[in-house]
Amino acid sequence: MVIGALVVLFSSCSVSKQISKQATRVLLKDSAISTGHIGISIYEPATDRYWYNYDATKYFVPASNTKLFSLYAGMKYLGDSLVGLRYEVDKDSVVKIQPTGDPTFLHPEFLNQPVYAFLKNSKWISFTNRLFTDNFMGMGWAWDDYKESYLVQRSNFPIYGNLINIKKVGNNVSVTPSSQPFIIPEYTNLQNGFDVDKKWDDNLIIITAGTNQRLFVPFTPNSMDIIEMLKDTLHLPVIPDLDFYGKLKNVIHTQPVDSLFKPMMHRSDNFYAEQTLLMASNEHIGSMNDEKIIDTILNTDLKDIPQQPKWVDGSGLSRYNLFTPQSFVYMLNKLKNEFGLERLKNILPTGGEGTLSAYYKKEAGFIFAKTGTLSNHCALSGFIITKKNKLLIFSVLNNHYKTGATPVRRAVEKFLEAIREKY
Repeated sequence: MVIGALVVLFSSCSVSKQISKQATRVLLKDSAISTGHIGISIYEPATDRYWYNYDATKYFVPASNTKLFSLYAGMKYLGDSLVGLRYEVDKDSVVKIQPTGDPTFLHPEFLNQPVYAFLKNSKWISFTNRLFTDNFMGMGWAWDDYKESYLVQRSNFPIYGNLINIKKVGNNVSVTPSSQPFIIPEYTNLQNGFDVDKKWDDNLIIITAGTNQRLFVPFTPNSMDIIEMLKDTLHLPVIPDLDFYGKLKNVIHTQPVDSLFKPMMHRSDNFYAEQTLLMASNEHIGSMNDEKIIDTILNTDLKDIPQQPKWVDGSGLSRYNLFTPQSFVYMLNKLKNEFGLERLKNILPTGGEGTLSAYYKKEAGFIFAKTGTLSNHCALSGFIITKKNKLLIFSVLNNHYKTGATPVRRAVEKFLEAIREKY
């Protein structure tokens, strides 16, 4: 027994030293990475031991690696299918509806639309939105990106993905939804394309001359605009109900949850991640509020996390988020234990797919990971299966480098490829 324990200890120390040398040569001395900071953690769940840690308990801005925590919230509290709507029909045949944060309503990515099919057969709709108690934009988001399609505003009742679809048609443009207000100033020449101007707090779109053939522009999803869109889409009267505070009983389910989670992780969809956290909040605590659901999860499901993160949004757009590499290793191990590795292999991209489309092509089917990117910050956390069939969980967080993300990602790729080959 003693000899066996010594062999395991020696082997563990040997592996750690070998990986340390590799990390120093490939990562720590890399000309791009060395301008900033890096944290690394590699863990083998089968033996419950860390193979290597470097600044693994220090805090980093994780960018879209934050989505791993939102994924856990969704998998934990959303069941097998999304709740698309709560409703009741009163004695006067008025359909009272209550949104649930489902982002798939009239989203072009989802052809099956159970909520639309139900609502279009109504005669009169009463709309209540009291369960949404958060802001349309997250704490610490870059406000000057408000016109970019990756910064879609969150809401209790997303419609058309909370995006205005504008495309050039001849020398004019078409705008969806059709209720969206827009103007084209006199003498504007759209022959070569268009651009848009929009104030951050106003949904009026001004079409100007430019070179774009198609744009998706986020709109501010205030209640009255959503009601107008519903009226325009359903061709039915829709009225706000400002007096109802309870939770309606009847439920319409829409999409299988993994049909949302997969694109959320494969293309790192910020909107889907934000709405996933809000939906989990609504189902678990009865209101849509990031701060409340995050606090609840951290103090219950994740109470034994190695280092308590500063977690502020669902997508990772906020630079206020702070996590350690070990906290991501913990989360990935928890996801595996509670929901199974095979399901996660379908949800997370592998080499040559999604956000890993240009990376880890030789490791396709052997690495499954979530990327994260903000200016001067990038991250990668996930699972890797070595040539000797050992399952490892890893997290590599890079902050404050001065170059672009590509050289940093290539260095991390080289480091992880070597671990897969050798072990």
